[in-house]
Amino acid sequence: MARFLIRSLVSTIITMLLVSLALFFLLEAGSRDVTVRILGVFSTPEQRASLSLQLGLDQPAIVRYGNWLIGNDWRVQRKIGYPLEAIKNEKTEEREWWANVNGQLTRWKLEEGVLIALLRQSDGSAIEQQAETSWKTIDDQENGANKQVFWGVDTKNNAVKWVKGEGKEIYILTKAGMRKEGDGAQQYIPLTKGLLRGDAGLSLQTGRPVMVTLLPRIRNTVVLAGVAFLVVVPIALLLGILAGVNEGRFLDRFISITSLGLTATPEFVTGVFLILIFGIWLKWFPAVSVFLRPDAIFSDPKIMVLPVLTLTAVELGYIVRMTRTSMVTVMQSTYIRTAIIKGLPYRRVVFRHALRNALMAPITVIMLHVNWLIGGVVVVETIFGFPGLGKYIYESAIFGDFNAIEAAAMITVLIAVVTRLVGDFAYTLLNPRIRYS
Repeated sequence: MARFLIRSLVSTIITMLLVSLALFFLLEAGSRDVTVRILGVFSTPEQRASLSLQLGLDQPAIVRYGNWLIGNDWRVQRKIGYPLEAIKNEKTEEREWWANVNGQLTRWKLEEGVLIALLRQSDGSAIEQQAETSWKTIDDQENGANKQVFWGVDTKNNAVKWVKGEGKEIYILTKAGMRKEGDGAQQYIPLTKGLLRGDAGLSLQTGRPVMVTLLPRIRNTVVLAGVAFLVVVPIALLLGILAGVNEGRFLDRFISITSLGLTATPEFVTGVFLILIFGIWLKWFPAVSVFLRPDAIFSDPKIMVLPVLTLTAVELGYIVRMTRTSMVTVMQSTYIRTAIIKGLPYRRVVFRHALRNALMAPITVIMLHVNWLIGGVVVVETIFGFPGLGKYIYESAIFGDFNAIEAAAMITVLIAVVTRLVGDFAYTLLNPRIRYS
């Protein structure tokens, strides 16, 4: 068992690494310029180039992938010359990057060519004073002259490189539109700890850390999928067993035809019908899942009813038919016939001898469909406007937000691997003869 767990862990790490690599470079090769989506089609090339520089998109793709995976703070702090610390802002619940200058958390900004230091106070505020840090003189071999440069941390969680007397004209995106400034840095490196340390970078769509916006979506989807799982599995197993032990009879045909019809109906058709009947005509349940507060999924459970019914309808048929087929096969086996001939009660034969072996095949289907419930609910969540992981992936893919897509994809891959392991262990419980080495 120990060897099996080690092999599973290694294969999980390799799988997630390969998936992240493939997805990142497919997005890199196939996506359009994301700055157009952020600024709009009427933005100028200068504005898009400025935003691309500030987002660090001018760096090579392999460097940005490494920053996303393992972070860059450990590498960038050598340029700055001071240790870097990520401090949680109590108001926004987001991390802020600061340089630890002799025990004082510091950021910098450039105003009219003057370097200003922002010193963080104990209450989270910052006071400004003229920076005492001196500029560093470097030899500019291209122009044959010396330049004074300074590496620091700006107010937007970037490591930046300023050149004295050469403030770059940049465009700042504000709520009122684009604002032009003349004291921009020559280079920007967005600071991140990397996914391996729980930081997937900034969402290009929202401008907020990916994990801050992703975790509530994961919670919503886990609750939705969990409720659907708890509803569909017992019902599907019961109907499959009833159909299997009544092979060829009316009950078997009714259950089989009904489950086949539910399975063959696409999610968006089932969802639309449920919205029309129960949401619009009867008005029993909300037609859309409107979240008026973060905990709406718990304070108003009615918003989950129609999405759960849609997921249940689609999933029910697969598990019912697999359970029925497995049950029929087991009931026709020799040892079951022998038990019936010996005069054992039919119910005892079914529940003590047939059921355990009949559940072997459905376990595979159930574990595979856990992955679908978590990562494949894009259609259902989009139809009902349910703010979950599926809708998050859909919106991020449409926008081209590769940081968000990568993080969400890693979550789904991890869930897929974990559910496979759970399925393997379930086999050993159902059949003690199975051993892993």
